[in-house]
Order: sequence, then C-alpha cells, then structure tokens
Amino acid sequence: MAIDCMRNIPTMLPKPNQLASIDDQNKPFVFDASFLSTQSKVPQEFIWPDNDQPSTNFFLEDLPVPLLDLQGFLSGNPEATLEASKLVREACLEHGFFLVVNHGVSDNLVKNAHKMMDEFFEQPLAQKQKAQRKLGEHCGYASSFTGRFSCNLPWKETLSFQSSTHESSSSPKKTVQEYFTNTLGHNFDHLGKVYQEYCEAMSQLSLSIMELLGLSLGVGRQHFKEFFQGNESVMRLNYYPPCQRPDLTLGTGPHCDPTSLTILHQDQVGGLQVFVEDKWRPISPNFNAFVVNIGDTFTALSNDRYKSCLHRAVTNNEKPRKSLAFFLCPSKGKVVKPPSELVDEENQRVYPDFTWPMLLEFTQKHYRADMNTLKAFSKWVQLQQHRDDNQIMEIN
Repeated sequence: MAIDCMRNIPTMLPKPNQLASIDDQNKPFVFDASFLSTQSKVPQEFIWPDNDQPSTNFFLEDLPVPLLDLQGFLSGNPEATLEASKLVREACLEHGFFLVVNHGVSDNLVKNAHKMMDEFFEQPLAQKQKAQRKLGEHCGYASSFTGRFSCNLPWKETLSFQSSTHESSSSPKKTVQEYFTNTLGHNFDHLGKVYQEYCEAMSQLSLSIMELLGLSLGVGRQHFKEFFQGNESVMRLNYYPPCQRPDLTLGTGPHCDPTSLTILHQDQVGGLQVFVEDKWRPISPNFNAFVVNIGDTFTALSNDRYKSCLHRAVTNNEKPRKSLAFFLCPSKGKVVKPPSELVDEENQRVYPDFTWPMLLEFTQKHYRADMNTLKAFSKWVQLQQHRDDNQIMEIN
C-alpha cells in the first residue's frame, strides 16, 4: 500500500461527534471513539482487505522474543555486555524485535505515563482537537488519520509530539512540557511534566541500546550512540478503542517503522503482532519490559545487515488498548549512511545518503508506510538527485 489511499486534508474540520461521509469536496469525517466503539456496523473506510484481516478463529502462538536483562550492561559488567550484544545481534538478524528489563526506567514513571494517557483520551473530542494534527505535519492529535487517508483506516486515536535533546533547541529540557502548555493550555501542565520526564528517560535508554547495537555490528559502542546524541525524536500515545468487529479492522495496519528505533510499552490488553515466517505472531504484554524494534533508518545505517520487520496492532471487542511509543530519530542535519566498517567489496552500499527530514517528508506527503517504504524511498531519492543533476547541467 503506497499512495492509493492518500488524499489532501482540507482546512475545515467537521463538527465534533459526527461521522460524516466524504462528500464531493473531499471533507474527512471524524473518528469519534466514544460512538464508534459501540457500533456493530463498521464504516467501509475501516474495513481492511481480506488478506490483511486478522483471524479470530484460532490461537496464535507468541513470538519467542529475546529478553535482555540490562542490569549488568548498565553497571559496566564486561561479560554481561558481551552477552547482551550477542542477544541483540541474534534478534536483529532474525526479526529485529527484543525485550529489555532492568532498564533503569522508574516503574512509577511508566505508570504515570499510562495514567496521563487515560486522562487525555478521555477528554471530549473538541478538547483533543485543540492539538489537531495539521496537513503535512507528523505531530498533534489524529483521529484515525481520517484526514490523511480515505481507506484501510486504523482503528485508533493518537497524540504525537516532538522530543528534542538538540543543543540548538531554545529550551531543550522543556520541549515536551512547552508543547502541552502551548497547545492544550495550563490545565495540561501536569501531563507535559510527566511526558517530558518520560521522553528524557526514553532518550537515555535508546542511547544505551545504540551502544549494544554498535557492539553487535562490530563498529564499537560509541559510533551509533554519538550519531544519536542530540536526537530529535517523536513520542506517540496510542489509544485503540474497542471494536465490535475486530475480524474486519486493524488498530494499526502492517508496516515497518520508518524511524531508527522504537521503544514501546504496552498496557496489559495486548494487540501487537509481528510477521515472521509467513505468520502473524503476538508479543504478549509485560509491564516490566519494553518492546524494542529497529526501523528503516537503522536498516540503512547498518547497510541492510539488520532489517526492520513488518508488524501491526489488532483490535478487540471488550476493552480499550493503550501503548506508549518512543521513536528515536537523528537530528535534522545528520546524514544517514553506514560506517565504513560495514561497507566493502562483498557488502556494497544498499541505500543512498539521506537525512531523517527527507524520509519523514516522503512518508508524510508521498507514501503510506508499509514493508517497502525504504526501497520506495531510495528510488525517490535517486530520482530527486537525477533531476537536480539535470537542472545543474542545463544551467551550465
């Protein structure tokens, strides 16, 4: 799935609590979770093709995901560090998913982050729409991306916001906190404080994982850590309301993350599934663990040694599901290219140089993320470079 279901977002939004049909002027309807979660008839826009629809008729065996205990690594134990890097390598060569425990992130912080998520998504739709995501932007409130796509819509609401640790930021330590205050008002200051702290913890954890990824690839523990210092990442709150027809819908469609690294914390409901060996396999919730997976940007950084893996989220008809997703992204000026140690005669460059804003623009304006995003993006970059070269030749 690429741009087939994409469409422009008009500036006028429909009134709250309405599910309006797409009219001749291409106005999007609003995904009102409080209403739709009780309806037995699912709007056509949310019904996925037969080959993508989840089966609810049989038991799916859990995906065996390596469990990394980071305590020894974080305390500087050489043997524990070596063992952790081996487990990371095995996971990334197989499917790119692993769990981390004893990660140093406070249980209370995680609990508060989930609690604040409940508080936001339980707000009236009109209140949430104060943070409405705008055309071409990747941050803000989105009700099922109804303004962006016209078919195969995800059964979810999200709130995404930037988490910047870049030194040039005007107030790098309060980026998230300022977002909540400026967008939603001072009544949401307490949410901003919690998510500011949570994002800082996620950034620190992601840099530690980058050390292990560097060791696992033989380029040293500092290479990728230094590359992601001053990262400009994205935090997303996911809310999947109940659906009376979970056999027809998906909370999130099949895709590979275009970002570098995802650190996910699930509630206890479950719904994450990974496509391995032609089968969808769930990863059951574990409150003490974060689910980590590599994304397309890191696939390029590793010169295709580690490949991002197709995954999705399914719905259920009983209770809402929530998750916290931190997407590690390099700062805007960093050029994504593999270290020299990963390029030789037998392992030629697979992807062209690019920056994260280039890939972000591609997925926001030209392509709907799926399992072929990186391949399609590479062709797009090469085409853009070819056009630029031709323009230079014409000028000369």
